[in-house]
Amino acid sequence: MKFGTDGVRGVANTELTAAFALNLGRAAAQVLSCQGVDARHTAIELAAPVDVVVIGGDTRESTPMFRAALGAGFAAEGIDVIDLGTATTPMVAFEAQRLGVIGAVVSASHNAFGDNGIKLFAAGGRKLPDVVEAAVESALETLQTPTTPPGGIGTHDESQPYADHVLSLLGGRDLTGVKVVLDAANGAGCAIGPEVLRRSGAEVIVIAAAPDGRNINDECGATHPELVAAAVVEHGADLGVALDGDADRLIAVDHTGTVVDGDHIIAICAAGLREQGLLANDTVVVTVMTNLGFRLAMEAAGIRVVETGVGDRYVLEALGAGGHSLGGEQSGHVIFADHATTGDGLLTAVSLIDIVKRSGRPLAAHAADAMTSLPQVLVNVRVATRLADIAELLAADIAMVEADLGGTGRVLVRASGTEPLIRVMVEAATAEDARIAADRLADIARQRFS
Repeated sequence: MKFGTDGVRGVANTELTAAFALNLGRAAAQVLSCQGVDARHTAIELAAPVDVVVIGGDTRESTPMFRAALGAGFAAEGIDVIDLGTATTPMVAFEAQRLGVIGAVVSASHNAFGDNGIKLFAAGGRKLPDVVEAAVESALETLQTPTTPPGGIGTHDESQPYADHVLSLLGGRDLTGVKVVLDAANGAGCAIGPEVLRRSGAEVIVIAAAPDGRNINDECGATHPELVAAAVVEHGADLGVALDGDADRLIAVDHTGTVVDGDHIIAICAAGLREQGLLANDTVVVTVMTNLGFRLAMEAAGIRVVETGVGDRYVLEALGAGGHSLGGEQSGHVIFADHATTGDGLLTAVSLIDIVKRSGRPLAAHAADAMTSLPQVLVNVRVATRLADIAELLAADIAMVEADLGGTGRVLVRASGTEPLIRVMVEAATAEDARIAADRLADIARQRFS
């Protein structure tokens, strides 16, 4: 298996096996125990070897098996393993940063329960740049019988330091008086999410927080915001927030049940940070999937936009390289670089609710002021094999569709980083124009590559 945009991912026990997880642990130990990632996300040699890894995972039924196999691989290479048990991706990244050790997460994020995945953090909690991922892949191919004395495997609960860290974003303020619905996606945020929001002083109604190993992301969470939207209206809440399976992304809804997506959340947070003088360089980092309406709103507000490829690790690289403080993706990965080394749904929720409370205005008003989205249509086309160069293969067809839009829209065609899918995205002046153009390109892709 190869690294995608967010680690390795596949169907549990077929594409992703326990044997592979064990070998990945060994290969990662060999590479990451002597390499780190500096503030600009480039590989560097560590002053001293790192001999500890923290591992956590989500609530899928296959996760304990992969956590154990991955830990055994690290231990076989002499790395001591701290198993956090069920833990969100941001919790693992925070512990890796706090302790200065390697991090590993077993999760397929927003995917259905039958999938699983493994993502790795270099010492200090930063995602791996391409050069380090390539080194791990190379080590996988050349594994020899381990000669290093086995490391130890232990467990400990580190929810308190992480919860304290998230709440420190409030700077002594609290969220008393705010009524919020939290959809925990039956995932890794089921325990820590309610704990953090209740400690903030908010009144919290929790839904989708009864994981059974198979219901993670099942008609709930950030990919199904209709559940939290209905709960907000039912309970008369001020707003709702929905995590994904590993709690590194967040989608919100306002008091009317209207979805507030990642683009709007980033725009709201950009305005909030700049108001406090905390938006470094008056700049925000987003991906090519970010709506054109976001770019127009930031331009009008005098905020510079830096654009990257799809994937929060590319956003992270650009944040580090430019010394910026805020970035993220339309899907709800939002990165506060002064506080975290990865997207963090709870950190985003606390920041967003804090903005709403301090202003005394509803989330709906903030979303309306922040930006106006152009109609955007996304069509996924399943193909036989992943085609990394799909944009080049369809270049002539893309140019034809863009010409028909007459300069009033935008087309983006790319391969999914985690699945055999072609993603066709079109923005246009009207929803009808966007749908027609997207369906046209999707039909061409199906005919040629399905």
